Amino acid sequence: MVKAHSLARPVAGTLLLLLLSIAAPGAVPAARPVVLVVEENHSYESVIGSPSMPFLNRLARQYAVATKYYANDHSSIPNYFWMTAGQPLTYNDNTRAIFDVNNIVRQMLIGGKSWKSYAEGLPYAGYTGFNTELYVKRHNPLAYFTDVANSSLKSNLAPFSEFAADLRNNRLPDFSFVVPNIQHDAHNGSLSTADRWLANNIAPLLSTPDFQPGGRGVLIITFDESNDEDCRPVSCEYGKEGGGRVATVIAGPAVRRQFASQAFYRHENLLRTIAVMLGLRDFPGAAARARSMSDFF
Repeated sequence: MVKAHSLARPVAGTLLLLLLSIAAPGAVPAARPVVLVVEENHSYESVIGSPSMPFLNRLARQYAVATKYYANDHSSIPNYFWMTAGQPLTYNDNTRAIFDVNNIVRQMLIGGKSWKSYAEGLPYAGYTGFNTELYVKRHNPLAYFTDVANSSLKSNLAPFSEFAADLRNNRLPDFSFVVPNIQHDAHNGSLSTADRWLANNIAPLLSTPDFQPGGRGVLIITFDESNDEDCRPVSCEYGKEGGGRVATVIAGPAVRRQFASQAFYRHENLLRTIAVMLGLRDFPGAAARARSMSDFF
């Protein structure tokens, strides 16, 4: 490291500034489409470096991964609300309530941005009912907001089959919230099953023009919370207060390559980052105070 007194030397100072300009991360860019995929209940250690998840680990090596990203709580539903409303709202995974709070959908409506939630196993577009076989509502947080459930916008709650059609026809919205079913998100199924699902269903996104040089697409894959049974003390130490350390991988043309962030992040940081990418002006809940994940860009 260059000592402070050496900055008086013109050559050393110029060199330091040059190195900083090369290494410094950029601002969070405007992005479209932004696609968020949420997996379930596994620690960072069980995912990153795991031979069970070759596709996700390839993305992590090629693009960027957060090494100190912690879920906020244990139990699924509060973490999903931290990602979308910046606060937990409820700890009852079986709630039938709907919530009139500031959230990412409300801000996208104000900002004129398009969105869809693509949920695998959803019976039909606009379904706001409770669990059905492999679909569980608690993994689909946008369905709980009054902005959606009490309006015609509930038709934006779509079966996952629409994702492939929208991708093929270049009709993805500005923001996509992707909900695999409980066999494919590693909640009930294995990590290898979840990884195959990602490779089969999400990998085609990366071949589109939006994800080629000059494109503005961003893909985010994260986990709602850690499973303390499969993590080491380094992952569970914070888990005593929150939801444990989880893997978060970000990919896209503007994302730094082969980058491992050492910054501490939680779900409200991700919400803030997505809102900034979408050009939103108001940040729900704790996202208003959280810093964005600008080091990824």
